[in-house]
Amino acid sequence: MIDPSPRATLKLATLLTIIFFFIEAAGGFLSGSLSLLGDAWHMLRDVLALLISLSAVNVAERLPTKERTFGFHRIEILAALLNGILLVGIGAMMIVESVQRLRSPRPVEDAVMLAVAVAGLASNIFVAHRLHESRDLNIRSAFIHVFTDAVSSLGVILAALLIMVTGKTVFDPALGIVISLLVIVSALGVIRESAVILLEFAPRNVDFDKVIEDMQTVEGVESVHHLHLWSLCSNINVVDAHIYTKETDMTRAEIMKAEIKRRLEKYDVRHATLEFECVECLLPDKVKTIGHS
Repeated sequence: MIDPSPRATLKLATLLTIIFFFIEAAGGFLSGSLSLLGDAWHMLRDVLALLISLSAVNVAERLPTKERTFGFHRIEILAALLNGILLVGIGAMMIVESVQRLRSPRPVEDAVMLAVAVAGLASNIFVAHRLHESRDLNIRSAFIHVFTDAVSSLGVILAALLIMVTGKTVFDPALGIVISLLVIVSALGVIRESAVILLEFAPRNVDFDKVIEDMQTVEGVESVHHLHLWSLCSNINVVDAHIYTKETDMTRAEIMKAEIKRRLEKYDVRHATLEFECVECLLPDKVKTIGHS
């Protein structure tokens, strides 16, 4: 289940982003700042991304059914992947717009530009602070959207101050290119993590060998083989393994199973299928510890 606080923060982030989209659009028209208008378009894209994230959080809570036995947790990852792709598109679009502004500079009302950018920065910092502690990959992708908006607002502030001092508008598009590169790099990270989960690779933050070691040191366990480790979503890992033991008492075997699952909890394993065997599978060593990796 998703904690209600991140959901409430996503709702707040969406509302504030919509409000500041209209504020920045109005400020861009009044000041003649293409930078503010571009940032407003950026924020409009973020509204869509945040709505996708919010919808994914709600859908992921639906209970499993006979047809969907794992529920809807993968919706979170699909939404995060889509958000990452959107971020790459936003970054590329910002670079194109920045190059065009470098070629054709235009005068702006720097005072209006500065005031609107400061207000936008304050809003983004507040929302980003509320989002950044979540381990949910989808919420983290929403955080990247908000964070890049904050960096974008900071860039607009710096550009406005430089324009005030020098009277040259070239600083606006130059900073826009830097911001765009940051957006793309952040988005590629989200896309990579989403792909790792969708392809059912072993979680990158989990030591595969350490998992086997923790399981094999449980009293009564002789060996662990046919172990598969993958992620259902960003905060739920799954393990499937064969456990070889000489223990024939079912009560003792259940105690061993409970201890193994307890040890797996520190790896965020919420679902473990453990098959106990009294006769060890005769397979090559390289196959006995195979996993998704």
